[in-house]
Amino acid sequence: MGYFLNGKKIIGLALFVLASTYLFAQQPALTETQKTDHLIAYVASLDGAVFIRNGSEHSAKAAAEHLQMKREKAGTRITTAIDFIEKIAAKSSISGKPYQIRFADGKTFTCETVLKVELKRLEEGKSKPLQRFR
Repeated sequence: MGYFLNGKKIIGLALFVLASTYLFAQQPALTETQKTDHLIAYVASLDGAVFIRNGSEHSAKAAAEHLQMKREKAGTRITTAIDFIEKIAAKSSISGKPYQIRFADGKTFTCETVLKVELKRLEEGKSKPLQRFR
């Protein structure tokens, strides 16, 4: 009888380990394209935020559309999410002025800072991946 209980304990422990591994296994790593898609969707999702480009104010949706257009024009020159942030989303390619985001609470940050923070949160699993914008 003692052997049978030990066997049950071993089977129970094995099932627990397998279930834990399954439940806590990391999600597959996101591709750079998926990360960039997420960042653009994140900008579009910023309710009440204002995107400031070359001194003009734009809605979050208009900002996301603009970033998507720049991304498409850049083509294969942009291969990573950090490339996207630094070469596309950080500043105007015409004036060189940094893009800014003013949140609903009135706080203003550069777009580069906001997107780098969001990218870090995404990569650490602290932000749920958003569906591609458009």
